Amino acid sequence: MDVIHVRAVSPPDLTDRVEEFLAGDPYVLNLIVSRGAARSPDGDSVACDVLTGAANEVLRGLRELRLDVDGSLVVEPVDMTFPGRASEDASRRLGPLTGAPVWEQVEARIRSEGRYAPSFYLYLVAAGLIGSVGIVTNSQILIVGAMVVGPEYGAIVSVALGIDRRDGQMARRGLEALFKGFLLTITVTFLFSLLIRGFGFESQAFTRGLRPVSDLINTPNFFSFAVAALAGVIGIVSLTEARTSALLGVFISVTTIPAAAAVSVSTAFGSWSEAWGSLVQLLVNIAVLIAVGALALRSQRAIWRRVGRRHAARSGGRA
Repeated sequence: MDVIHVRAVSPPDLTDRVEEFLAGDPYVLNLIVSRGAARSPDGDSVACDVLTGAANEVLRGLRELRLDVDGSLVVEPVDMTFPGRASEDASRRLGPLTGAPVWEQVEARIRSEGRYAPSFYLYLVAAGLIGSVGIVTNSQILIVGAMVVGPEYGAIVSVALGIDRRDGQMARRGLEALFKGFLLTITVTFLFSLLIRGFGFESQAFTRGLRPVSDLINTPNFFSFAVAALAGVIGIVSLTEARTSALLGVFISVTTIPAAAAVSVSTAFGSWSEAWGSLVQLLVNIAVLIAVGALALRSQRAIWRRVGRRHAARSGGRA
């Protein structure tokens, strides 16, 4: 049974309303209220467990009481529970909403990826350098490794959330990080590629024009669009369900880092048409991932709202 744990500090004049709200919800379990027990901020300590399928309504209600503003509100995932009879009965009443994502957690997960520390740019550059080696040596393994190392999907999904939430600042920060990060990556990788060319470190096959890896990267087509669109959907679903294995699959299925590396390598070796094709591939993949991500977020919310309304209509309310 999936539950989250909610911890809060409530101002004394608000505690009665908070307790009444939580005690009246059939999907709130193990409610504990300790008067005067909290410090920094001072107030009453409130703790409870909430079935994840009902957590959105509970958290919305607590925020409407301004508990997150006048007190404090913390949500924690619960890895293991031993449900009693009351818990199992509440879970059965919840029905199809049992698998609903907790949107506060989803958005917190995405926002945490939207912090662009120096390590973000370091990982991006390192991934580009690995990708360039994969291209000049025709190594598909290194290309996959570059995709895994690249952190750009965090910025992409942050832009998608900013568009979905109409948060212009979040979207701008993400786009700025992507622009600066890829520009830095392409520049550093270009200099590295010049070094490779100058010392003749590229493979003989690459020198002779046998470039199966780069040919796949610098040739944008319908399949590029289709894979990016599917990856965008899978990426959002994996974030909402916290499925890291599926999210890893997104990293190694979309040509972003390899395309940036291919721009640099092709430019360094004077292959202008390949450089242009790689740039188009990069821009198309980023644009599709952002657009599909924003649409997938909005669609999932709409679907789960509809499921919630149907469940409420059939059960005659939340109870």
